[in-house]
Amino acid sequence: MREWITGRNPVYEVLRARRRQIFRLVLAQGNRPEGQVPQILQMARERRLRVEEAPRDRLDNLGINHQGVALETSGYPYAALEDLIANAQSKIEPPFFLLLDLIQDPQNLATLLRTAEAMGIHGVVIPASKAAQVTPAVVHSSSGACEHLLIAQYNLVQAMERFKRLDVWVYGLDEDQRSRTPDQLRLDSGCALVVGNEGSGLRELVRKRCDQLMKLPMFGQIESLNAAAAGSIALYLARQARGK
Repeated sequence: MREWITGRNPVYEVLRARRRQIFRLVLAQGNRPEGQVPQILQMARERRLRVEEAPRDRLDNLGINHQGVALETSGYPYAALEDLIANAQSKIEPPFFLLLDLIQDPQNLATLLRTAEAMGIHGVVIPASKAAQVTPAVVHSSSGACEHLLIAQYNLVQAMERFKRLDVWVYGLDEDQRSRTPDQLRLDSGCALVVGNEGSGLRELVRKRCDQLMKLPMFGQIESLNAAAAGSIALYLARQARGK
């Protein structure tokens, strides 16, 4: 399956990651060689890619905010769960995973993936159905960050059990009365953070399989944060606790 990635940052990161099959690069006629365009053209030459020029309105049909650059590629390269585990084991630090329980808003998914990549996550697990997937829109919204992540489509409960056998603590974000604050948890050891659906939170079976539930203390007038904001803060706190 082929798809179009548009925008300078997303196209640049797809080419830099070198994980997809690339078919052609299309530039809008009159596009100035500024920003990341020179680097994109250099990588295209190195890979002997077919480069075309086309009217800007043709690119308008390929994606929003294309900035005069579009790349035709193969679909997103999902990884196997064992690839995530192997990646974690290759690092000189405890495992660090993110699991997303039916995140449905592509923008929320993109935000969480961008934060996860910035925090050095070893892998992300998402359900294969009933949830947002890594589409060109998500690639664009994450500024291409998802191209550098290992993302597996896998049953979340089974993934949690697999991680537990590796001595990874599974922490679910939840506002339950039993939930503990981040300073009460061992975020400096191997851990997997689970972020629930935007409206209903964690599914009951997923919640029950968590080792502990975690809540973020609130100091203002609102009672909670949305999934993307809460998950991003939790990822940062976990990275901070790890000391790297």
